[in-house]
Formats: sequence, structure tokens, C-alpha cells
Amino acid sequence: MARAVISGTGLIGTSIALGLRDLGWETVGWDPDREALAGAVEMGAVEPIGECDPGMLDPGDLLILAAPPSSIIATLRTLQTAALVIDVASVKEPILEAAVTPRFVGTHPMAGREVTGPSAARAGLFRGATWVVVPDHAGEADLMLVESIVRSLGARPVRMSAADHDAAVARISHLPQILAAALLDGAADVPGALELAAGSFRDLTRVAASDPAIWMDILTTNRTEVAAAAEELGARLAALMSSDAQLAVALAEAQRLRRSLGPAVAAVHVALEDRPGEIAAVGRALAASRVDLRDLQLRHAPYGGGGILTLWVRVDELAALRSALGAERLSVTAPSSESG
Repeated sequence: MARAVISGTGLIGTSIALGLRDLGWETVGWDPDREALAGAVEMGAVEPIGECDPGMLDPGDLLILAAPPSSIIATLRTLQTAALVIDVASVKEPILEAAVTPRFVGTHPMAGREVTGPSAARAGLFRGATWVVVPDHAGEADLMLVESIVRSLGARPVRMSAADHDAAVARISHLPQILAAALLDGAADVPGALELAAGSFRDLTRVAASDPAIWMDILTTNRTEVAAAAEELGARLAALMSSDAQLAVALAEAQRLRRSLGPAVAAVHVALEDRPGEIAAVGRALAASRVDLRDLQLRHAPYGGGGILTLWVRVDELAALRSALGAERLSVTAPSSESG
């Protein structure tokens, strides 16, 4: 396969296009949002096409549906093509039920950011990420082909049924989105609470910065599993608060489980002075070290300038980053390790 047709040039679609183009693929794209398409074209991710017409597809093409779940479902209800078709939505059962085209494989890369749009895309977004590949109703040859493409983008393919996937993501992705909204709503009701918010609260509510329209589409499409997860959480919280013994056991078990998550990452804290060029120096260090930056957070000093910039990288890349930051004469505090 040498040509990928990307339908939906947001964060995920554009990141896939950038990754495939780096591997020598021809990538063309379409998006009903003309600004999103223009952004992907400007980044060099795709060549634009006027519309995503099944008639333009060759049997050897790969069609990637990277739109919101409801749009993918509407497309799949009528799409018929000899080309291999995959989707990358975070809900699977309703999408598998809608597909009538003979060569369809449902997938979901477990990677993303709280920001959206092609400007946030990058070719390395999927490096080290898990990428779910759904075997339901798919041929083995197509499954193996999709898995090879996933590996070429640096991700780790994992086969999972559509039902198991939807139940899992409701608890590790969809419910946290609702929880972040509820935490912010509750804090806003208490005078002065948001002014006290620091690292832990910001980490717990980071996903609330995501596009509400996109999340409404996801949450309503997976409503049954999300509602079940929310009900389970409410019962679990009530049980924990009813007994100090249960709470103590739960906190200890939570610590063990959190540490078991991988891959391990390390947080590097950079003390920034209130002077020009500090952020530029960090950028030069990141470029020189060539690390895979997993996340970052900037906490401004409440009084005066400067602040603390926290960078999360893989543990095996920690030494390279610390060396590069030191070469830029930046003040680095001791890192802390945690599971990513």
C-alpha cells in the first residue's frame, strides 16, 4: 500500500498523515472544515482533494476515517469500496455495526492531546502508544496489514473486541472527561478554591481543556458504557468514604496500581528565571536531546516573573535531556519517576 486517503484532518488524522508521509506514503486529505484541511496542507501532511468520494479509491488504497464517531457512522452506513478502510474513533461497537464495506477494520490509537486541530499534530504522536485493532468481522490478512502499519508509526497494536474496548475506554478515558468537568464545577462553587488549585488538581482536570463538541459526540455515542462507569464510580466512592479501613486499603492499592502502569516516565523540573530567552533555551535543549516529550506543564510564579516548567520524558531518555538542559545553563531540580 502506498496511498492513504485521510477523511478528517484534525489532530489524529493529520498526525497519521505526517507519520505515513515520513515513511514514503502518498497522503491526500479531505475535511468538511476548510480551515482544518488548509492547516494540514500547510503543514505538508496531505495534498487536498475536493471530496472523499468512494469512486476515487483504488483497491490498493488505505482510507482512514478520522472524523467524530457520529460522522464515521453516517459514512459507513453507505460506504462501499474495494479499498481497505479503517477508523480511529474512540468508540467501536456502533461503528462496527454501521460498516457495510467488505474490508473494514476498526481501530483506536490510545494517543492524543487536550488540544485539537492540525496545528497540534506531530508525526511522533503514536510512538510507544497502544493502538487497539478490533478483529470483529475483519479478515486476518487485513488485520495483519493494519497491524504492520500501526507498528510502522511506532505504536503497539493490541487486538480487542469492540465490546471490551468500549467498556474499557469508558472507564479510562470517557469517565475521566466527565470527572474533570465535575471537579471543576464543584471547585467553582467554593469561593477561593480555584485560586488554590495546584499540580494535582491541574493534572486531574487537564482533559477539561479539550473541545466540548468533540467530547459530546464521543460520550453520547458510548452513552451506555459511560453511564454504567459513572454509576460504578459513585457506588465505589460512597463505599470508600463509609469506612476508614476500606479507604486505607483502597489508597494503598491505588498506589500499587498506579506504579504498575507503563511505560515509566520521569518528570524534570526546570526553574525559569524572569528574563528573555528562557523558553527558547528549553526548546534548544529538547531539539538537541531528541527526546520524546510526553507532556509538559508551566506553573507561573504567583508573584513576580519566572516559574517552574515540568517536562515528562521516558526514563531511558532522562540523562540526555538533563545533559542538554545543563548545556543551556538552565536550573534543573531532581526528577521524579512515575508511570505514564
